[in-house]
Amino acid sequence: MPVTITTLSENTANFGFLAEWGLSLLIDVNGFKVLMDTGMSISTVYNARLLGVDFGELDVIVLSHGHLDHTGGLMEVLKLSGPKKIVAHPDIWNAKYSDRRGRPSRNIGMPFSREELEKLGAAFELSREPVYLSSSIVTSGEVPMNTDYERLDQGLFYETEEGVQPDPLKDDLSMAVKTKPGLIVVLGCAHRGPVNIIRHFQEVTGEDRIYAVVGGTHLVHASPERIRKTIRDFEKMNVKKVACSHCTGLRAAAMMADAFGDSFVYNNAGTRLTLTIDQGD
Repeated sequence: MPVTITTLSENTANFGFLAEWGLSLLIDVNGFKVLMDTGMSISTVYNARLLGVDFGELDVIVLSHGHLDHTGGLMEVLKLSGPKKIVAHPDIWNAKYSDRRGRPSRNIGMPFSREELEKLGAAFELSREPVYLSSSIVTSGEVPMNTDYERLDQGLFYETEEGVQPDPLKDDLSMAVKTKPGLIVVLGCAHRGPVNIIRHFQEVTGEDRIYAVVGGTHLVHASPERIRKTIRDFEKMNVKKVACSHCTGLRAAAMMADAFGDSFVYNNAGTRLTLTIDQGD
């Protein structure tokens, strides 16, 4: 059976689909279905209807972090799915802000309370550690910052008892699917660095081979030098397929497309990828 990843929400869209800043990915591994993130508002549900996706068939929902553009569609999804387990990091409930030079400060945190979501059937499993969703699918848990060039976004903040502070984004979760050709790494926003995340999954799973990297790499504000270093590390890890979008940014996406050629996919809303037909144990 194939491993398929369907992009339900993304900044850009295929013909007939709705584009919206954010991300939502449906991962289907041998019939086990995971929804990673829910976009910013209505796009995930709208595009799911076009694709014939039944949210009632979901086995679990994963929230990559507590930002609005990844959680804003959650209430609409739950209205259609019924009660579902939701795996996330405890810090998704932090009050989060974007404050960039030349722009007004914005509240970009989770737009719903836990109580509102639980009334719709959300059953939260909050963990700082990796969580195995199935025998072959695992979340990252907290990712250490080990590379010498990946940095947290300096324009993002969260509210603490001492006031508003730079957000360490410890709630930045990703997923890995173990397959025979290697790991499929699924990124939400990769705030703590895509290479940090991949190396962390290599340690968590004991699998060094990386078959594919899919999702947001948060290189939208990165310098060309950082993008080049990221691409170089992907090449050193012998990544076979790259399907990045959302917070990757156009410059980074163009550089990746140039580096990886036909192995690169700009993964916009409405795209359905079949990444492998051989699932690992």
